Amino acid sequence: MSTAIFSHPECSRHDMGEWHPESPARLQAIEDQLILARLDGLLERREAPVAELPAILRNHSEAALALVRDNTPHHEGEYYPLDADTILCTHSYRAALRAAGAALAATDAVIAGSIANAFCAVRPPGHHARPSQPMGFCLFNNVAIAARHALDSHGLQRVAIIDFDVHHGNGTAESFAGDPRVLMASFYQHPFYPYTDPEPESPTCVNVPVPAGSRGELVRELITEHWLPALHRFQPEMVFISAGFDAHAEDDLGGMKLVEDDYAWITREVMAIARLYAQGRIVSCLEGGYNLSALGRSTVAHLKALADIG
Repeated sequence: MSTAIFSHPECSRHDMGEWHPESPARLQAIEDQLILARLDGLLERREAPVAELPAILRNHSEAALALVRDNTPHHEGEYYPLDADTILCTHSYRAALRAAGAALAATDAVIAGSIANAFCAVRPPGHHARPSQPMGFCLFNNVAIAARHALDSHGLQRVAIIDFDVHHGNGTAESFAGDPRVLMASFYQHPFYPYTDPEPESPTCVNVPVPAGSRGELVRELITEHWLPALHRFQPEMVFISAGFDAHAEDDLGGMKLVEDDYAWITREVMAIARLYAQGRIVSCLEGGYNLSALGRSTVAHLKALADIG
């Protein structure tokens, strides 16, 4: 079975302005690096469908959906700010539905066994989107929506969400707070946006704050000491990844010092867990990553590990 990339051209039409770091150029940077790495022909391509609204509403309130749907501008060149960093253009609602649709379709395909695992090259990202509120560049929480789909539509009992973005995935954490079916494991720079207080570690919450300047050695140590024991105890039936690459040393939007090899190592460790307990089932969704070269190279390292390409 293959590793598949789910995406759609509409994801590149979401545009929050020339100044905004979460830009359409991010997806093109990934495509360019896939070609340079000669990976493009080794990965299966699948088109992201539009997510159906009941799937969105499993994780988000009607009001949160309406904030995006009803405020999307009607004319090219117009913008509507949901907050200072989260802005709608005329294509934003459709792009958000495609991004969530990619995660849902990837979940279906991985559970059906038609592919081994999947990466969703989509935008807008999702892990800051709260059940009641878009925020932090994010409109709908793609990973949370897909995890709920796996639980509620496919009948899985336990899923894990791994988040290696430099920012805390506050929307994902809020979505599953107190839900015994979902283990969330992350590291994130602290103090840093979105300035949430660190959660106490529990059997279903292993979100570990780290200081600015943290390097791969520290991250690998905390994964070995915190994530992996929790994942072995939890034994997830499927793993979702919020794949943010803004903890890279070259990314000015964060202050951490990871490199491509660190992302490859993290991915291989997660894959080992998935093979043990989840039949290898992994769906990964793009989150942050704003230095275009570092983003493309890190995504290639992540995909090589997912596809088991040396």
